[in-house]
Amino acid sequence: MTDNNTDKALRTVEGRVVSNKMDKTVTVLVERQVKHALYGKYIRRSTKLHAHDADNACKEGDIVRVKEIAPMSKTKNWSVVEIVSRAAI
Repeated sequence: MTDNNTDKALRTVEGRVVSNKMDKTVTVLVERQVKHALYGKYIRRSTKLHAHDADNACKEGDIVRVKEIAPMSKTKNWSVVEIVSRAAI
């Protein structure tokens, strides 16, 4: 019998940091493209996630990878795994 935590794949997404004004929390904008049901045109859709940044290492404009975690607060249930690329200054 396997442990339930090991056979679940962690959900990770990449996005851009749009706010780092909170302590140990960043707001990450995740964009995706979806196909319009009737017309077939691809439309850009976005979602803002609150992610835990324990070291306050992320700056606005950074591209980060975040993973889903157990809820830490009312809106925060993601955590920063790594900073993929830094913002151009």
